Amino acid sequence: MKQLVYLLFLLSLTTLSCTKEVEIDIPEYNEDIVIDGRIETNEPPFILISKSQNIYSPTDINTFINGFVSGANITVSDGTTTVVLEEFCSNNLPPGTESIVSNLLGVSEDELANFNICGYTSLDPSIFGQVGKTYSLKVELEDKTFTAQTQIKAPTPLTNLYWKVDGNLLDYGYAWATISDPPGQFDAYKWEVKRINLDSNGLTLDPNFIAPFSPVFNDDFFDGLTFDFFYDNPQGYEDDIIDETTGLYPKGDTLVIKFSKIDRDVYEFMEKKYVQIATSGNPFATPTNIPSNIIGGALGVWAGYSPTYDTLYCYP
Repeated sequence: MKQLVYLLFLLSLTTLSCTKEVEIDIPEYNEDIVIDGRIETNEPPFILISKSQNIYSPTDINTFINGFVSGANITVSDGTTTVVLEEFCSNNLPPGTESIVSNLLGVSEDELANFNICGYTSLDPSIFGQVGKTYSLKVELEDKTFTAQTQIKAPTPLTNLYWKVDGNLLDYGYAWATISDPPGQFDAYKWEVKRINLDSNGLTLDPNFIAPFSPVFNDDFFDGLTFDFFYDNPQGYEDDIIDETTGLYPKGDTLVIKFSKIDRDVYEFMEKKYVQIATSGNPFATPTNIPSNIIGGALGVWAGYSPTYDTLYCYP
């Protein structure tokens, strides 16, 4: 009898615990300005401005396109020369500028006609990126002012690139490189790649550079050292079939490696950004706040790059 009473008691506890309601307070959504700006060696400054999206609202391509912001007053200065950037839209470009804008936006020229994306730039060569200079950004929008600074660091070129087969897969391998890191200073890098061999239609496999899952790293653990490292093929993960060749470059590919030096603020933004992308949707991931070098309350980054370019032929 005592055992029966005890079992009924446990059952009542279980039933009560299963019917308890849990209420979660979701913070109210606040719309923020997002600034995505960059300047590279021998390239013009380029700025995209948008508004943050509510993650609990439906999202489609029209919502994305409509999020871009027009009407900002933007200047970029190198400390000597200050230039006002001009606003342009991808559906109304001056003839002959399609290729330039395609590279700035990171989309193919064909896609420019499909999406009306507005941004800000200047084709004045006096404000094109130069190594060693610090560039100040000022954005005036909706009675608010946002400012930021970034430096184009002296580049550290890769000293050797090679393709190396992976294990027993004689026709597939990783892209390897050798780097000699400058001693006694903070250095951070970004790796991007595109395949320039042609597909069956005679078109370049990758019209634009693509970053792998974790494209940035710093020299906290290898300051002043020379060593080899490798990266995988970011396009390999888009295939329908996942097997032992996923993430590898097949023999015969021709790659262009874009290897950029970035400053500390840009590195910290990029590192947290790609961590968040990699863990998106994982309920056990540590929440990540992405830092910004923009002052005034906007999200995003103003990034300077000093890239070097190398061609790698995927042959033993």
